[in-house]
Amino acid sequence: METLEFLEKETGENPAGCVIWMHGLGADATDFEPIVPLLPLDVSLRFVFPNAPVRPITVNGGMEMRGWYDINPASPLASNDDIRESVEAINQLVDAEVARGFTHDQVTIAGFSQGGVIALELGLGHPQRLRGIMALSTYVNDHEHLADRVGFANVETPIFMAHGVNDPMIPITRAITSRQALMDLAYPVQWQEYAMGHQVCPQQITHIGQWLNSIYAP
Repeated sequence: METLEFLEKETGENPAGCVIWMHGLGADATDFEPIVPLLPLDVSLRFVFPNAPVRPITVNGGMEMRGWYDINPASPLASNDDIRESVEAINQLVDAEVARGFTHDQVTIAGFSQGGVIALELGLGHPQRLRGIMALSTYVNDHEHLADRVGFANVETPIFMAHGVNDPMIPITRAITSRQALMDLAYPVQWQEYAMGHQVCPQQITHIGQWLNSIYAP
């Protein structure tokens, strides 16, 4: 996969860390950028919003759109290779942020929907300790085999999971199953659910800011 394009935004000078935040299927890097000024942050942070590559999506009749992996209901695990490729592409962004001067322990991986799948996959398996993993309206890919893929570096890394109780795209039961898979492996998961669909709500934006403050607090 080619090097990903991305938007970047810093909330102040000398950011305490970097959040790499991936959008959902069919969206792009601009999707979550407007949320940054709404976050009640006590620390300055750098945000990186990558663009997923454009690819045909089977579930949408082969229509081409930005996506981190194909979705084919007839073959749910067929997307595993795409997911591995996207994890590798995001890892290149992590390495670039480390080259800029951040430590791995200053980098948080975040994502919404498809982007959250990549965030969890990357964060749980990363060989270096990361600061946090934020998984919004999403799930763990192939959770039955999760224990085979995780590393030891991030067993204590804080995970923020949030989901809408009325989500028509990814039912909350799938997210709860994923949460349980993580908790069975003793990951520290902070869980929030909201009266919303497949989206982000104002209360959730507040909670995201509070969580980022808690993990980056000096």
